Amino acid sequence: MRDLKKWFLNDLMNEEAEEQINASRYERNSNRKDYRNGYKQRSLLTTDGKVILDKPQFRETSFHTAVFDNYSRVERAVESIILESYLSGVSTRSVNKVIKSLDVQVSPSYVSSLSSWLDKTVNEFLERKIDGVYKFIYIDGTYLKIRDNGRYRNKAIYICVGINSDGYREILGASIYDSETEIEWELFFDDLEDRGLNGVELVISDGNKGIREAVKQSFPGSSWQYCHVHFMRNLRKLMGKQQWNDISLLIKQALDNPDILPVLQDKLFDRGLDKCSSMFDRYYDSLYNYRTFNTNIQGLRRLRVSNTIERLNEEIKRRTKKIGAFPSDDSAMRLAGSIMIDTNEEYVTGRKYINMEEINSQ
Repeated sequence: MRDLKKWFLNDLMNEEAEEQINASRYERNSNRKDYRNGYKQRSLLTTDGKVILDKPQFRETSFHTAVFDNYSRVERAVESIILESYLSGVSTRSVNKVIKSLDVQVSPSYVSSLSSWLDKTVNEFLERKIDGVYKFIYIDGTYLKIRDNGRYRNKAIYICVGINSDGYREILGASIYDSETEIEWELFFDDLEDRGLNGVELVISDGNKGIREAVKQSFPGSSWQYCHVHFMRNLRKLMGKQQWNDISLLIKQALDNPDILPVLQDKLFDRGLDKCSSMFDRYYDSLYNYRTFNTNIQGLRRLRVSNTIERLNEEIKRRTKKIGAFPSDDSAMRLAGSIMIDTNEEYVTGRKYINMEEINSQ
């Protein structure tokens, strides 16, 4: 909210400046009344903490703004309009009402433009061209409650995180679908490939059947890696708490080293855990694909679990918890996409996730 208030009020003051000098930035205009002369920082205390704003300056005259004088009087209205524009698409009437309450004079076109700014930013990010080779991608879907034809229902936001050729994570795409079927996942993968995704060798995800089948069709020649964390969660459901405590360490060792699997299988049979043993048989060809890549221990651990995308999902859930339900797909993607933009900046400017030099030397 603090960042949104800063953007909203800075943008509003720039519009005030254009009105006062009768010219937009860099505009050649014979009716211009003055020229811009940079900005002066001023602080504004809000209910969300102190915000540092950039107050425009003119060369010869003084810039006058109603923002600082009248903000505290209408702060709740400003918060309301920011949230409305952020989540559900703001109406021109609603924006105009708040701006008038601030006694700020702006053009009608400016009021209209506020409703599309966030959508444009998110869409540009999610629809950008994918350049380079991404050998490893992490796939998952997280559910949000969204209104659809008058009723609220859970819809899935598909997300793809890839590891680029330098070893950094990138959020490659996201889209909303009604459920997690094979056909819908194929459509999502087709869109990624149309935007340039190529060179995929390993797809890491939970055990969703739709993802598994879609990977076979969309990425021929690649392998699917069943996330070990999700595999163990599903295995845990098939046994009691005490049984799990007794055998979980051996399960972890068997997932680290397939040579230990026969020992584990014997113990599972001895304890009457036939269904658990069958799970290892059923998914054996998807549990150890990460081991075919030449990288350090940390890299191998990151290739066998989908923790990176799970943490992203948790952040989306945390930030949307207070909202409860969204009025439309666009409003849900507006917020989720904004979170992804912030997260992606942390990815590409942070530490390398996997040492690709080791892997490429195979």
